[in-house]
Amino acid sequence: MGVVLAPILEGKLEAWKAWCEDLQGPQKEAVADFNRRYGLTRHSSWLTETPAGPVAIAIHEGPGAEELMPKLAGSQNEFDIAFKQALLDIHGMDVTQPPPGPMPELYFDSSG
Repeated sequence: MGVVLAPILEGKLEAWKAWCEDLQGPQKEAVADFNRRYGLTRHSSWLTETPAGPVAIAIHEGPGAEELMPKLAGSQNEFDIAFKQALLDIHGMDVTQPPPGPMPELYFDSSG
């Protein structure tokens, strides 16, 4: 499973909400194709408010979850390009560059 914590840039909360609605509505089939191509069985996002501002928490489950970001970085698929642009515009996240700091490290898992 991959976990991403992505702060939402100032003034971009409504854009993030609209993007999520688009992904669940008009882009639903494109998201299903995205998940198939990357080996994801679940791709979910939550919104949380922190003292530093809104943050999206995304999880990616499935056999391809650990390789999602590196593979997405090099993709030239039309949907993927738009997805990467939304990540950059809303979160300031450029998936073609290494993340600042270490990746999340699992410390506790009760799934057995």
